[in-house]
Amino acid sequence: MHTPRILTARRAADLIADGDVITVSSSSGLGCPDAVLAGIGERFAETASPRGLTSLHPIAAGDMSGIKGIDHIARPGLLDRVIAGSYPSGPSRAEPPRIWQMIDNDEIEAWNFPSGVLYQMHRAAAAKQPGVFTEVGIGSFVDPRETGGRMNDITPERFVRRVELDDAEWLYFEAIIPDVAIIRATTADEHGNLTFEDEASPLGALDLAYAAHNNGGIVIAQVKRLAEAGSLSPQAVRVPGILVDAIVVAPDQLQTTQTPYDPAISGQLRRPLSTLDPVPFSLEKVTARRAAQQLRSGEIVNLGFGVSALVPHVLVEEGLAGSVSWVIEQGAVGGVPLLDFVFGVAQNPDAIMPSADQFTLLQGGGFHRTMLSFLEIDEHGSVNVHHLPGRRHVTAGVGGFADIVSHAPEIVFIGSFTAGRRDIAVAGDGLDIRADGPHTKFVKAVSSPTFSGRRALENGQKVTYITERAVLELRPEGLTVTEIAPGVDLERDVLARSEFPLVVSSEPATMDERLFRPEPVGLRLPAVAPHPRVAALRGQQ
Repeated sequence: MHTPRILTARRAADLIADGDVITVSSSSGLGCPDAVLAGIGERFAETASPRGLTSLHPIAAGDMSGIKGIDHIARPGLLDRVIAGSYPSGPSRAEPPRIWQMIDNDEIEAWNFPSGVLYQMHRAAAAKQPGVFTEVGIGSFVDPRETGGRMNDITPERFVRRVELDDAEWLYFEAIIPDVAIIRATTADEHGNLTFEDEASPLGALDLAYAAHNNGGIVIAQVKRLAEAGSLSPQAVRVPGILVDAIVVAPDQLQTTQTPYDPAISGQLRRPLSTLDPVPFSLEKVTARRAAQQLRSGEIVNLGFGVSALVPHVLVEEGLAGSVSWVIEQGAVGGVPLLDFVFGVAQNPDAIMPSADQFTLLQGGGFHRTMLSFLEIDEHGSVNVHHLPGRRHVTAGVGGFADIVSHAPEIVFIGSFTAGRRDIAVAGDGLDIRADGPHTKFVKAVSSPTFSGRRALENGQKVTYITERAVLELRPEGLTVTEIAPGVDLERDVLARSEFPLVVSSEPATMDERLFRPEPVGLRLPAVAPHPRVAALRGQQ
C-alpha cells in the first residue's frame, strides 16, 4: 500500500532540486502551505540550495498580514522566475513584499497571467496536452500585442502567443510542467489521503497534484493533523493518497488571513447574520447601495475585491441576504462574502467548489452579472484594475478578473470618480462636494488595460460604471452619463472631472435620495425570469 513519508518542513525542502519548477496551491493566506515554503527558505539560507527555481501560483501565496508565503523563497539565487495569477498585496503605506521588490528591481523574471487560465494550464500539463486556447485576456495587458503579462524589463516574451484558429483569434498559453506540487489540506491519513474539512476552499490542490504526479514529479502536502489509515470517509477525500509523496504536519496553520479557524467559512457551522459587523455609513456604502439596485432576486452574481464586496452586506442590512447567490473565484457559492483582506471566503456558504471548477462557471459566463472594482477607466470604457505605478503591491494583479469579464453577460464596475484627499459630505438628500480629489479616475488612456471596452461592445456585453456621483453606461457612442447624484453639478463635478468627453443621455435620471441616508433604503429586488423551458412548464400547470 502506498505510504508517503512524514517529514519536517525543512526535511521536505530537501526533495526539491536545483532548477525545479514548483507549483503552490494558495490564495493569499487562504490554504497557504506556509510551513513548507519556510522550509525551502531555511534550506537555502543553510546550504545555498536549491537554486534557480521557477514558481507557479494560480493565486497569490501569502499575504501582508503575517503569512509570508512566496516571500520565504523570494531570494536572489533561489528564485529565478515566477508566473502567478496574483501576488501578495496590502496597504500602500506598508513596505512592499520581497517578491514585489525583486520584480521592481529586475532581479527576477515575472509574469502575471489570469488565475483561471493558470489552473487550465495545470490541467493541460496533467493530461499531457500542449496548452490552452482561450479568449481570456484578449485586448488586455496579457495579450502579446500589449505586454504579454510581463512585469518588468528583464522578463522575456514566453508562454503566451496570439493565434488564429477556425477564423477566430485566440490566446494560446503553453502548458508548464511542474516538478513539485506544494499543496495544503486539513487532514492526511497514513496513506496520504487528504481531506479539507477545516479549509474554506480546496482551491486547486487536486489539479496541481495531478500536473506534478502525471509528469514524474512529486507532491508535498502540508496538513494540520494526521489520521489513522482508512479512517477518513472516501467521500470526504479531495486528493487521493496515491498522488502524495510527502506529508508535513503543521498543527498551527492558519485557516486564512488573520484567522486561526472559523467554522462558518468552512461550512461546518451556520453563524447568525447578526454576528456580521454593520458597514459604516460612508461614500463607499452609498455607491454599494446604488450597485445593489442593479440586482434581481434569484440571480447568480460574481463579486470582486474592493468596494464591490460591500454589496452583499448591503443586502444583509436590507433583509435580503438570501436573494442573490454570490460566487467568488476561490470556490464559495452562496453565503455572505467577507471583506477586506479575508476576502475570498464566505460566511455560511451553500457550497464550496474547487477554485479550478469555479473558473469553469466564470469563464463560460454561467452567471447573470459580475460586480468589480476599478482603478482607472478610459475613453473606450477600458479598465485598469491591476497596475498602480510606484505602489504596485497595493493591487494583487489580474487574478481572476480577466477570466470573469471574458464572457460575463453584464459587468458592473464600482468605485469612486476621483482619488486622493477630498472632502465630500453625504447629506440626507445627496452629496456636497466641498473639495474634490485631485486625481480623476476617468483618464484619456489607462496605464495598462485589464479589461477592453472595445471587446465588450463587440461581444454584446452590458457594462455599467457606478460611482458616488454618477452612473455611466458603455455605449457605441461612448461612455454615457445616465444618472447623477442629487447635489452634484453635472458640468463641474462630472464632465469637467473627466480627461475625455463624456456623452450625456437625453434625460439623465437622479439617483435615489434614500441612498444618501443612514437608515436602510427599503430595497426591493424584482425577480429574475426563470429559464424559458421552466416557464413553459409552469404555464402548462
